[in-house]
Amino acid sequence: MHGSQVLRRPATGLRTKPETGGFWPEGWWRIVNFKIGIVPLPIYVILIGIFAGLLYTGKVPSDILMGITLLAVGGFTCAEIGKRLPIIRHIGAAAIFATFIPSALAYYKLLPAPILASVIEFTKLSNFLYLFIAAIIVGSILGRDRKVLVAGFVKIFVPLAAGTVMAGIVGTLVGTLLGIGAYKTFFFLVVPIMAGGVGEGAIPLSMGYSAILHEPQGVLFAQVLPPVMLGSLSAIVFAGLLNFVGKRYPHLTGEGRLQLAEHGDIEHEEEAPQPALPDIQTVAAAAVTAVTLYLVGVLGQRLFDFPAPVLMLVLAVALKLSRAVSPELEQGAHHVYRFFAAAVTYPLLFAIGVALTPWDKLMAAFTLPNLITILATVASLMGTGFVVARVLGMFPIDVAIVNACHSGQGGTGDVAILTAANRLALMPFAQIATRIGGAIVVTCTLIALGQMT
Repeated sequence: MHGSQVLRRPATGLRTKPETGGFWPEGWWRIVNFKIGIVPLPIYVILIGIFAGLLYTGKVPSDILMGITLLAVGGFTCAEIGKRLPIIRHIGAAAIFATFIPSALAYYKLLPAPILASVIEFTKLSNFLYLFIAAIIVGSILGRDRKVLVAGFVKIFVPLAAGTVMAGIVGTLVGTLLGIGAYKTFFFLVVPIMAGGVGEGAIPLSMGYSAILHEPQGVLFAQVLPPVMLGSLSAIVFAGLLNFVGKRYPHLTGEGRLQLAEHGDIEHEEEAPQPALPDIQTVAAAAVTAVTLYLVGVLGQRLFDFPAPVLMLVLAVALKLSRAVSPELEQGAHHVYRFFAAAVTYPLLFAIGVALTPWDKLMAAFTLPNLITILATVASLMGTGFVVARVLGMFPIDVAIVNACHSGQGGTGDVAILTAANRLALMPFAQIATRIGGAIVVTCTLIALGQMT
């Protein structure tokens, strides 16, 4: 939704003409319909003026109104820059720019302090990330064919497991050959990449290392965090490349579908004919349903120490399989998914870049041996998924992208990777790769390290 767009009139029997053939109103309408992302150009200019005025007064609010507009302007501006750059726009530049430009701006203090404080406070207090994930997961699950959904969840574990093993072997061999050492390569480069991000990966991994190795947890966390960041960045770039490859070779991709038998996003079962487009109340009801499922997950996490997004995913699948949700509500959930994918992705990535992506930690991993080892690990993880998918009769590009999420920065990495690949519909499978795959890697690694010491 960007670029100049001419307003289309409704196809009615009565055609009206502008009172004049000059600038007003149709010339002005063309300006209004030119958008920076989803923001009309005149509104974009007005918002810039408002931000400048608030900075002049010395305080920028951190409420939801200011949060929405700040993130929209920042996220879509960075994304539009990435979309317009030659060559790299085809490899996920929009998602990369929307995430890492704001991270650099925040680190080098190039964002005004009141704006920086407003974005950080809004992002951390609003739980913005998990609202997005809830809408994407529930919307994409309820909008899929039931049989294909189950088959996809069963099959995805095979390429995911094979990719994890191959990435561990290849990454360790490469790091060893580059002089890093097998022990350090495996435990402090390869494993952190596939540990499931920061909160669910790097933190528990460093805590486990601290207990086993009797070293300060903070020191160990500083060592495992940079590979998490750089591994996620590598996965974003590779996912963007695969999206480009899919455009050239469409038989290799389902454009967000995992299996050859899957046809479209909305259920097409004979016993469940398609309802009419949902009304606004139904879409709103679907949004409340998605948030409710996430809150059930939060409660489950507090009671049973089970990750909230995974529990939400399981509940959404259960509702879909049991046909507990009406076709109308499923349609509403699909529209919620489409809205968040189109309107919220880049603002969210901007918030992640400012509030949750430490630029200095990312740069710390940019030594040549580390970089080559991390790239080899991520490439082998995705490449194995690609090959195994072909054997299983799945779309290799889409499976490889799900495997890429196993090397992402948790939920934030999933959003960036799938955005770069233009495949947010894969979010349920990405959560499996990130949460469950990461938990298995951390658990097995700590057991192995404990046996070694």
